[in-house]
This record gives sequence, C-alpha cells and structure tokens, in this order.
Amino acid sequence: MARNKRNLILLVLTVWLAQTGCMATEPEVNVAQLTSKPKAYVGSEECKTCHLEHYDSWKMTLHSRMMVDAKANQDAIITELDPAAIRADLEKIKDSLKLPPDQFFIPKPEEVLYTIGSQWKQRYLVEKNGMLVMAPVQFNTDTGRWVNYNEDKWDKNSWIVKCGGCHATGVDLEKGTFEPAVGCEACHGPGSWHVALPKSALFEKRETVVNPAKLTPGVAVQICGSCHNRGKATKHDKAEWPVGYMPGKALETYFKSTSYAAGDKQHLYGNEFSKAHHQQYIDWKLSKHYMEGVSCTSCHYVHQLGVSDTRLQTREAGSKQCLSCHTQLNQNLAHSIHSHANCVGCHMPRVVKSAESGDLHSHVFKPLLPKETLANSAIPNSCQTCHKHKDTDLAELQKQYDALARMPKPMGQTIGFINDVRGAQ
Repeated sequence: MARNKRNLILLVLTVWLAQTGCMATEPEVNVAQLTSKPKAYVGSEECKTCHLEHYDSWKMTLHSRMMVDAKANQDAIITELDPAAIRADLEKIKDSLKLPPDQFFIPKPEEVLYTIGSQWKQRYLVEKNGMLVMAPVQFNTDTGRWVNYNEDKWDKNSWIVKCGGCHATGVDLEKGTFEPAVGCEACHGPGSWHVALPKSALFEKRETVVNPAKLTPGVAVQICGSCHNRGKATKHDKAEWPVGYMPGKALETYFKSTSYAAGDKQHLYGNEFSKAHHQQYIDWKLSKHYMEGVSCTSCHYVHQLGVSDTRLQTREAGSKQCLSCHTQLNQNLAHSIHSHANCVGCHMPRVVKSAESGDLHSHVFKPLLPKETLANSAIPNSCQTCHKHKDTDLAELQKQYDALARMPKPMGQTIGFINDVRGAQ
C-alpha cells in the first residue's frame, strides 16, 4: 500500500516537472509584433499537433479527400487509366462529343499530379503548357463508366484560376501554391498567428483564428456558401471562386451567384432550382429553411469523431433527419400517399447532376409537382424521380395528387344532441 502511494507521488511529481519544464522552455513571443505581420497559411498537418481529435475526424470527411496528391499517394487514383477501356466508353457517347474518341488525351498514372473527388466521380490534374489543367476524361464512380470533360478546351483553362479555391486551401494565384484538400484553414482562416503564439497567450491565441460556431449564423453559413455555390468572383475577372474571401466575411462582396434569370440555363432549371452539383447554397437561399434560419450545419456535421453513418455527412440517415425537427402530426392530405414518412423523396427530389443525372438531392426542400413539368417539360418533378411513378402519365399523377391534397368533406348523419338538449330546456 505504501509502495503504491509512493509511486503515485512520484508520478505526480514527474508530470509536474514535465509541465513546468515545458513552461520554462516556452519561448518569449512579442504578441504585438507577431500580430502586426500578415497572416499566412500553415496547412492542416500543422493543426494536428494540438488538435489531433479534430484532425482525425476531419480526415474522415469528403473535404479532406476533395483533392489528393497522387505523387505522394498513388492509391488516390481509384481506377485503371486504361486507354482502351476509356476510349471504348467514349465511343458509346461519341455523338455528344466535341472530339473523336481516338483524339482524346488520356493521362498516364505517372502524369497525374492530383486527383479531384472520388465519391461520385474522379477527375485528374496534369501539367500542360506550364499550368495545372484537368484531363478531359472523368470516371463516374457509381456507374463505373468513363465520360468526357471539357475535351475541346481542357488544356486552355488554368485549374487554379477557374476552380482552385474550392478544391484546395490557401490558394495563392501569384505563386501557384496551395494545400491540396479543403483543409482546416478553409473554414478557420490562416493559422500562422495561432501556431506562433505560445499556449501561455491563451486568449490572444484563441482570437487569431475563426471559430464558425461563434459567428452569427447568417455569416457562418456563408463559409459553406463560398464553395457550395456557382458564379463569378468579383475581385478577379476569370475566377469562378471567391478570390479574397475569408471566413467570417460577407460572401456577396467577393462573389456573385449565378441564376437562370441571368441566363444560366446550363446549371439551373427555369424555376431556379439547381440541376448541377455544388450549388446547394443557391437552392437553400430559395427555401423556407433559409427564411427560418435553418442552416447547413443544422443538418450536416463538418467534422465529428468516428466514421460517418451516412454518405452525405448528415446528422441522421434519410428522412430521420427531417423528422428530428418536423414532428409527424398526421397522415392525411398529400402525406397520405404511399411514400408517407419519406420526406426526402418528395421534398428533396434527386434532380441534380454530379456525375450522373439525378444523383444529388435538391436543397430547396419543396416538392416539385407534375404540373410544373406539364407547364415546362425541362423542369423535372418529384413523382417521376420515384421508380413507382417513373413512367406514369403526368396529368394522371397531378390528378391523383390533387385528390389526395384535398381534405374530404365530413360524411354521415347530423348529430342532433345539441338541439335535443335545447328542446328539453
């Protein structure tokens, strides 16, 4: 017993000495002098030194895998870059191509510098004419087929200018430098001050980076909107990402979103719903969620300990996410149809294209009715995204919906109890 007590005292003394030793050797830092210099990006690997649990949870997210250095990790390429197989797939869609399949540039594995994406599709960055460009072929993960990507101008578009700021972190357009991945500093801002300040400068250290959870919600959600968006930079005439934007700033100053009304028929439907990927912010701003203050992180987590239970990093799977806020009150009106309790099926139809048509959900959270397609055949509807109604006549579908969406009149005999009571008086 005495030995155990002595050992415990020795352990406590050892820990105390280690801590005081660290404190004694902690370098003196002039906080004012340090913070007078411009902030710089240090990279997510630097963050893990002190925030290992957050780093590990971030590594499990799609953000960390958005862009991978293929030279450092050849396994980042998820398929074989087999020219014969690629050209065979391109041959199947040759009528829609701008070049014959035999004229496509097919990158060799050793030519791929970075991969972009992997969950829905994967693209490949190579160097051409002294700049990083996207190879003109794309592998669609779910269907396992190869398709074209900007084959007529692939070697003329600088990836870092057009897209870099949303696939990488800390992009410097002049130096051509960046951290591959949507890293810690993409949401928390440059970390050089934070890293340089000693732990003893606790309060100053905390103030040197942005914590989105401590921003006003309307500003915090714009961090997501800086990339889950489509449009043009306001501070750069060629970039399609918000050059100069920093977490905590107003996005509109640095970026103008696209719209159907402004002429973008490629990425939006006539009702302004998105039909292309990474536009969730555009959809959300049309929704009642936006009006009521329900933001991206109300449904999606950014990083958490453990492996995600869902493919889309939602806090709950499927319609359970909706029902965590929207209490199920009844099963009448439109909610009496066969898909009742499948909120996502009607309110978030798969009408958005990432790799293949309909592989992403709308984020307007509004059912698209058959009558909208009847009025404009280019606009899809919720009903026909379901396998059960895929080929059903649209007019019949709308008729059925209208019948279900009306509360039936009460049926039966009039109760005479009230009159009988009055007569007895």
